[in-house]
Amino acid sequence: MIAPVIVIVGSAGGLEAVVAVLDPLPSTIPASILVLLHQDPRTGNVLAPVLEHRCHRAVREIRSGEPVAPGTVLVVPAGRHALATARGTVVLVDSDGPPPYRPSADLLLSTLAVTAGPHVIAVVVSGRGNDGATGAVAVHDLGGIVLAADRASSAHFAMPEAAIGRDDAVDLVLPVGEIAAALVDLVDRAVGTEPVV
Repeated sequence: MIAPVIVIVGSAGGLEAVVAVLDPLPSTIPASILVLLHQDPRTGNVLAPVLEHRCHRAVREIRSGEPVAPGTVLVVPAGRHALATARGTVVLVDSDGPPPYRPSADLLLSTLAVTAGPHVIAVVVSGRGNDGATGAVAVHDLGGIVLAADRASSAHFAMPEAAIGRDDAVDLVLPVGEIAAALVDLVDRAVGTEPVV
């Protein structure tokens, strides 16, 4: 059985939301975890060490061609897009700069939807713009589950709102503080039955 793949995507205000989701998650959760936040490449790749320090768990940047597996939280580096492959790996592609958003949540979510379908659990947290909405539709339409942060707990609601407004793609709209518990429940159900729906 393929382990569930949790993908947390966001932009402005997303760091606090990602910490709020990751910190309470058990380190032994039987799911792969990917984090994608829009980042300015000029600031360097600081997201992984910040998350590792604040969430007290193993976090590092994903390497191109690396398989996705449970254990370590993998972060998409600044200035690169991430594409999931049918081999269960993630390939990194250099970005030429904005637009589009970088790294692109739509690209990662859409390719994961195609390659892992019902095993994908997407989480859209705080951010400006609408990146992630198309990817959320792909995840939903190919059998995965989509969660979005609610307005009250989002520093910037545009990204979650864009996903919520697309074709009933979002299965659960929750306060950020309740997302971790929902993920634990979804993963528990996924490893007991197949597929996650």
